[in-house]
Amino acid sequence: MINNTGRVILIICFTIFLLACSKQEPTTKKDVWGQIEGTDVYLYTLSNSNGITIKITNYGGIITSLIVPDKKGAFDDIVLGFDNLKQYLEPHPSFGAVIGRFANRIENATFNIDSTTYRLTKNIGDDILHGNNEFDCVIWDSQMISNAYGNGIKLHYLSKDGANGFPGNVHAYVSYTLSESNDLRVTFEAKTDKKTHINMTQHSYFNLSPNHKTIYNHQVEINANQYIRYDKTVEPSRTMASLKNKTWDLSKLTKLGDSIHAIAPNGYNHCYVLNKPLNKLEQVAQVIEPYSGRTLKVSTTQPGIVFYTGNYLDSTLNGKYGNTYAQHAGLCLESQHYPDAPNNSNFPTTLLIPGETYKEVAIYTFGLLNE
Repeated sequence: MINNTGRVILIICFTIFLLACSKQEPTTKKDVWGQIEGTDVYLYTLSNSNGITIKITNYGGIITSLIVPDKKGAFDDIVLGFDNLKQYLEPHPSFGAVIGRFANRIENATFNIDSTTYRLTKNIGDDILHGNNEFDCVIWDSQMISNAYGNGIKLHYLSKDGANGFPGNVHAYVSYTLSESNDLRVTFEAKTDKKTHINMTQHSYFNLSPNHKTIYNHQVEINANQYIRYDKTVEPSRTMASLKNKTWDLSKLTKLGDSIHAIAPNGYNHCYVLNKPLNKLEQVAQVIEPYSGRTLKVSTTQPGIVFYTGNYLDSTLNGKYGNTYAQHAGLCLESQHYPDAPNNSNFPTTLLIPGETYKEVAIYTFGLLNE
């Protein structure tokens, strides 16, 4: 006969057994997702033992799906995007993509290196934005990897000398790894054979809410006391300004719905100057969605972060699971160097020289509120 102490021990052992069985092994899977002009495009699936699952395609390095639990144990996809490759081939606001050669704007689509003026491809007025979307519209070489940070994939793309006016043959690399600590680590690297400017970022739109309607209930904090001043045409004016008394100050945890409608013209679209040493990897931002209990923390080596709130989404895009994406349906936290850095010697340099390696890291950590 088993006494009460024995029963308790058996229950504890059985509970531990069930918990162990409910854990799944970390996996990496590769599937053919479609073809572009006869070339296979792959969809990779990364999963850890906590049930977090991330899907990434080697077309544009796009994160197509990111499934995480809420405080009740329900799993939802927290990034905006599409169900199929065909939709990603059509115009869209860079959902989930790798951005390069140069994230954000370069004014007048020109810069000088060693007295040579390089004229770039204009794609937004007189400026170039996001390198004319080169990196997010190509098929990258890809392979599965495993390292100290977890399992993942590594992407490679050769951007040829003269692409969109940029000098140098640039070998660009992006690695995505998913850890058992629920960190998605994104590592950007590049090498060149000619002096050039590089500024890469990841452009996922997050919505931690289960209904995916808006981000108004999200609370955001960014460790910054300054921002890059923009004028009314939303172009960099090459100066830093204080965030004190500005509506878009996020130095304290702020509910977006309380301020987003007061920011002209449509919401947040600002580059925040991070309070941290240059090149040091530190946590710089956090997002909390109280209803789901989900949290997102962002760490980076980069000096700035562009916070954008899907201001130009207008319900015309048919997204995943039958969703349409209205204004403010998602938020972006794009760690990067400052806009127009090639034309501003006061900003940290984005110049890459032959023999050197560009390397930056962004880490997205997914968690739950402590109750």
